Amino acid sequence: MRYTGAKFRLCRREQVNLFGSQKYNIKKRRALPGQHGAWMQRNSEYWKLLRNKQVVKRSYLLSEKQFSTIVKKTAAKYAKNNNLSHDVALFQFLERRLDVIILRAGFANTIMQARQMVVHGHFLLNGKKHNVPSTFVEAGDKIELKDKLKNSPLYASLAKTSPAKVPSWIKADRNAYSIEVLGAPQSGEIETLWDLLKVIEFYARA
Repeated sequence: MRYTGAKFRLCRREQVNLFGSQKYNIKKRRALPGQHGAWMQRNSEYWKLLRNKQVVKRSYLLSEKQFSTIVKKTAAKYAKNNNLSHDVALFQFLERRLDVIILRAGFANTIMQARQMVVHGHFLLNGKKHNVPSTFVEAGDKIELKDKLKNSPLYASLAKTSPAKVPSWIKADRNAYSIEVLGAPQSGEIETLWDLLKVIEFYARA
């Protein structure tokens, strides 16, 4: 089941800002959550692998079932069939989700906001209404904001702000409120808090 509780609690648990926004800056409250949070630290290798895995899963707001399926089945099969390393394939599938593409294009401030935009049907995928954040997009896919929303305060302010650094595999037109997927995600362009090879190692041990 996907976590629906307080997001700052997750950041405190992992001791990192999972979502980028200053709202989730753990410097405001570094103590681990829970009555016995201070006693929950572990130094074993397995514990470190677990925490690394949790950081990845929680940063993308995935349930354990969703995440393990992507790691163990979807990405593993794709890597084998396309002569890619498992970690590269995993990164590509995590970054090819529709909600993540909208976030990377700078049309949302957090993954939560991007997901809400998709769920509420704000965007068209290849000209058709779409409200499934977990959809994997392909090179050549086009994502456009609905015309009736382009003058809304939320999106009108977007065109006036300084553009975020958009990865090379995404073409974002902030004036037309459109996104085009140009190719496969490249891991070197995204600053991450985790090691995907260790995620794969964690599931291999489990």
